[in-house]
Amino acid sequence: MRVPEHLKHKPIIAVDNYHKEDGIHKNDTDAKGLSIGRSQWDKNEISAKVWRHKEDSGWSRQSEELPLHRVLDLAILILSIYNSSEGKIDTFLKEMVIDEEGMEDIKAFLDENEEVFKKRIEELKRILKE
Repeated sequence: MRVPEHLKHKPIIAVDNYHKEDGIHKNDTDAKGLSIGRSQWDKNEISAKVWRHKEDSGWSRQSEELPLHRVLDLAILILSIYNSSEGKIDTFLKEMVIDEEGMEDIKAFLDENEEVFKKRIEELKRILKE
């Protein structure tokens, strides 16, 4: 499914048919596309968008749109947890662990789904090395 180009977020680069690549939700998700483009709140700002679509209601207002730096900040947190030993992470974001048991759940989830995450982390490494 193609991402829409007629709505307020204006895609510049898009991943159509993302539902076929959506990690552990592959082929069982309403996330049909990804894009980076002009944000819906300010045409001069660039944002990332997850396009959600339901057959009975069309493009969802629940589709997430984030400024690019927030996408990277979330990636930093995920990678820090993935690479951490003993669940300790320390980045410039000055994150704090609010729920130690929850941190164990995140780590277990990352470990259980390592195949999905490893592929993406390896791709990030490859790109960063270039």
